[in-house]
Amino acid sequence: MSLLREIRFTLNGVERRLSVPITMTALAMLRDVLNMTGTKYGCGEGECGACTILVDGQTVNSCIMFAVDCDGREVKTIEGVAADEQWRPLREALVEHGGVQCGFCTPGMVVQASHVLSKNPHADHHAIKRGLEGNLCRCTGYKKIIDAVAAVAGEQEVVP
Repeated sequence: MSLLREIRFTLNGVERRLSVPITMTALAMLRDVLNMTGTKYGCGEGECGACTILVDGQTVNSCIMFAVDCDGREVKTIEGVAADEQWRPLREALVEHGGVQCGFCTPGMVVQASHVLSKNPHADHHAIKRGLEGNLCRCTGYKKIIDAVAAVAGEQEVVP
């Protein structure tokens, strides 16, 4: 049995091919092999959301996904979301509403929020709270982040 496996996948719109150890996480592959350092290591247990990526359009905690499981799939990191002009209003709203403080959770939060808004472009505060609940932030208390996402979703009223 080989300890390395060759995988092919699309990363932020670019076809990639590499050999990875079968025990390597997707997070380690992204950060350490592909230099996609926007995706953060937080808890290493799939609990904090700092490492959130999109795989085939669904959010995944990359710290608990094996790199080999990216084979044949479409992977998008914060770098891919940031390059997509569709999400410029989201990034700007997070700054305007004070939803970015230390910035550690921001990449995972932006990836998750983009997913929430892709599925429900007119999400209300409740849907946004539910959609972001797997992403932890120790600085903002979430209100500013939720208000920013709601502003992009077209919500005018700020609800506590």
